[in-house]
Amino acid sequence: MEVRRTGIVKLDVLDERRDDLHTTKEQFLRCANRASEFCWSDRHYDECVTSKAKAERALYDDLKADTDLTANLVQKAIRRAVEAVKSGVDRWKKGRRTNQPQFDSWSVVYDKRSATFSRSEVSLSTVNGRAECEFVFPADSPTPYERYIVNDDYEFRMATLQYDDVTDGFYLHLSTRKYDGVDEADSEASTDTEHQTVLGIDLGVNSLAVASTGTFWQGDDYDHWVREFEKRRAKMQQRETQHGYNALRRLGKRERAWRKQYVHMVANEIVTEATETGCDVIVFEKLDDIRDRLPFAEWHHIWAFRRLYEYVSYKAPEHGVEAKRVPPNHTSQRCSRLGCGFTHEDNRNGTEFCCQNCGYTVNADYNAAKNIGLRYARKRRHRLRSSPKSPNGDAPVDVRINGGTLNGTSRQHVAAE
Repeated sequence: MEVRRTGIVKLDVLDERRDDLHTTKEQFLRCANRASEFCWSDRHYDECVTSKAKAERALYDDLKADTDLTANLVQKAIRRAVEAVKSGVDRWKKGRRTNQPQFDSWSVVYDKRSATFSRSEVSLSTVNGRAECEFVFPADSPTPYERYIVNDDYEFRMATLQYDDVTDGFYLHLSTRKYDGVDEADSEASTDTEHQTVLGIDLGVNSLAVASTGTFWQGDDYDHWVREFEKRRAKMQQRETQHGYNALRRLGKRERAWRKQYVHMVANEIVTEATETGCDVIVFEKLDDIRDRLPFAEWHHIWAFRRLYEYVSYKAPEHGVEAKRVPPNHTSQRCSRLGCGFTHEDNRNGTEFCCQNCGYTVNADYNAAKNIGLRYARKRRHRLRSSPKSPNGDAPVDVRINGGTLNGTSRQHVAAE
């Protein structure tokens, strides 16, 4: 099984090479924007160029002649634009708002042909030859991000160079991977459809995540601190000085770091929930059209949902667990009770689910989490892991609450099937 991780490390860049990296970035983004302009069409998505080979044939020679970039960096810039155009075309086909991709954030993409990686330094291609940069590890190294960089079990695949103008520092986001040593026979045995157990996860506004085992991850703390950051940002924006501008940039960086750390914590707890309950697969709902399905979700909710699946999907394999996604259609309106399955929009009323057919009453998010897990499990003859049954199979059972309280209490009761 392949396990992928991304590690972030600060680079020690010599003063005389800093301008080389900045110029490399400018030319790299210029190539990407010219490729985007070539590939995009405002008339119809069928006229957009989504073939990397076609774009390279049309653009490579001119871009290589107009810049001081190496061949590989020119190709990377073109491919980056094509991928962004393809993403825009997919949104266009679904009737969503989109436009021509623009590249203006500080970043350069490297692979093993344009960079040479080691455990303590990297050699990067620039417009003026190679720049040798040592890694700068903090006193408490290795941090959770850095342990993938210093661990020989992980091989380097590619990297993205970024610059932070607040700290005036260069940072390398290194993509790594390793193989856990499971041979093909063991891998086939581990995917035996008769011996798989599924954990369903529902994402929502009232609760950041809810598991089919009855564990809730509340978003109260998350929402509270997002509001606090917004208040602080509003105050700082009133200071029309350079000092106020710098303080605002530092606050934004702290907020981004805090949100990532919070979602990482929830992702770790979801993986732990799966391993402690003997689950082999964690199933999420697909996030397509999530803004339409959750019209009251703020931007930071949508951001958290996307990052949560991303973090779980790369953390889970290290524990022998897979992460999958299923379509969300009617999972909030369908009765998850065995033998029923009645689907109707009147079944859900706010945070409560009450089946109009069998009378099954339970927390709506918990019902949706079970349906998400069941949608994946039934097609593959897997088992769904849900809350423990009482003797009669339909009595209230305890539901653990993680990361906050629900309705002013530390515990809630739902009816299990």
